[in-house]
Amino acid sequence: MRKYFARKLLFYAVTFFVAVTIDWLIPRFAPGDPVNAMIARTSMQPEAAARMVEYFNSVFGLDVPVWQQYLNFWTSLLNGDLGVSIWLFPQPVTDVIWAALPYTLALLVPAILLAFWAGNKFGAYAARKKWLDGAVLPLGYILTATPYMWLAILLAWVFGSVFNWFPIAGAYGFHLAPALSLQFAGSLLHHWFLPFLSLFLVGFGGWAIGMRNLIIYELDADYSRYLASLGAPDKLIRSYAYKNARLPQLTGLALQLGVIVTGALVTEIVFSYPGIGWYAYQAIINQDYFLLQGIFLFVVIGVLLANFVIDIVYVVVDPRVRLGMESN
Repeated sequence: MRKYFARKLLFYAVTFFVAVTIDWLIPRFAPGDPVNAMIARTSMQPEAAARMVEYFNSVFGLDVPVWQQYLNFWTSLLNGDLGVSIWLFPQPVTDVIWAALPYTLALLVPAILLAFWAGNKFGAYAARKKWLDGAVLPLGYILTATPYMWLAILLAWVFGSVFNWFPIAGAYGFHLAPALSLQFAGSLLHHWFLPFLSLFLVGFGGWAIGMRNLIIYELDADYSRYLASLGAPDKLIRSYAYKNARLPQLTGLALQLGVIVTGALVTEIVFSYPGIGWYAYQAIINQDYFLLQGIFLFVVIGVLLANFVIDIVYVVVDPRVRLGMESN
């Protein structure tokens, strides 16, 4: 077991290093100069603007060679310093991200867990109900094939603009200030529902279709036929089929986490929901190197940690993995 987790940790460490390096490189090869863009928003004489550009290049560490910037980045990162935001100067990047992270987690965690649980349960049930299967199959394919952004726009238009049931911007009412009150909590929930629903529906359709196909395959497998020939009750056979079908779904969850997180970031932009996705969009617009790379760093860490947790869960639910680890 130690060798198994040692290999996993080595794999995640290498992945982290490569992903963070790419995260650092992309903004620096993008066109434009963030410091010049920041100074251009102010009204300064050319001579004063040139001095300010020189000053801020020094403050942000952009006045040294690229290789030196890269080494400085890793030194600061290992010390927990992600730099200062160019767009929100002089706010530290970590403060901006910590303020936005709870909103993103409040969308992602319930949407992922509920969609995975409900989609698998519903798909397994639909696989043995022909009348339901005929309706679920096309609906599930439509939902899972719909881009997160399109579904978010559609929900915002229908329930926000046409029926005016839900707000389509912000995390709470613009007339409110954060407070421990029922009014503020209700406003948070009201603004949260549509972004959550758009993430949930896409995930639900995908997991339902996947489980439906797996259950049909498992019920037609040799062990299911053998149990049926022995007179085993249908409920027992279905329970074995469901347990075996969960394992590929867990693998699919690990593979889809990056896509789901990306969908959440796009959804936040559509609803102007102040999570890290909305701040990433603002960082791109304002050419904020440090905020953008800090946000992607948190995304990379989150996806890798979630995949590691799924690896542990896989060991728990699949005895074949444990036997293989013991034999090694």
